[in-house]
Amino acid sequence: MKTKKIIRALSKYFPKSLKASYDRVGLMVGPLKEETNTIVLALDYDDIVYDEIIKRGLNVDLILTHHPFIFGPKMRVLKHDPIKAALFEKTVQAKMPVYSMHTNFDTGKRGMNDALAEKMNLGNVYAPISDKMMRIGELSETMNVYDFANFVKETFDLPFVELLPYGKQEIKKVAVIGGGGSRAFTVAKDEGADIFISGDVVHHVRRDIVLQHFNYLNVYHETERIFMPQMKKLLLEIDPTLNVVIIDHETYPVLIK
Repeated sequence: MKTKKIIRALSKYFPKSLKASYDRVGLMVGPLKEETNTIVLALDYDDIVYDEIIKRGLNVDLILTHHPFIFGPKMRVLKHDPIKAALFEKTVQAKMPVYSMHTNFDTGKRGMNDALAEKMNLGNVYAPISDKMMRIGELSETMNVYDFANFVKETFDLPFVELLPYGKQEIKKVAVIGGGGSRAFTVAKDEGADIFISGDVVHHVRRDIVLQHFNYLNVYHETERIFMPQMKKLLLEIDPTLNVVIIDHETYPVLIK
């Protein structure tokens, strides 16, 4: 299939206009090939993904990632990050284009946060006006806050989650932002959510959540690995003949109790 046709089809869901002002999305390593048959999906592109591609002998036409391979001005990043610069050169030599869809995927319809809401079987899902990235929906049945935390842990196959149980003890209305969206907890609270799920919460945000008597569930940033099966589903809707390969190489920290 024509590569530009694939990108145009995905852009109907995830146009660059949806990206956050600070973000870098689109072509990271180019140029794009005229035709694409094999696409590799990864949450991040790094040496582990490159080595796995070489190991498998994949004839890759496009590498599609969620997190931008180059975050910031290209020349500055490559100048100050020798590991990334070396990988950039290897990838150029291998003629493997790298394309990233980040906050535009998070915000867009059928993207990250719709996928997370769907995985939890939330109903009546919507994006609040004050934060289009967030998704808010309702559980089919009310759950105790601790039972809900375990439900999320099991649903996303996480080694552990971190619960701040300082709001309502019964959970019905749930807000979620994949990745590091913890600072948006005030939006979730104002929307009447019973709990907010996100990641990368820092001390001062935790303290604000406690003092505002709200529930927050901190999950690993790697929960965003749902990008890969979700993107594969969309790609195969565009062209069922595409060979879509997922490389899921993200690892969780070792928990020392």
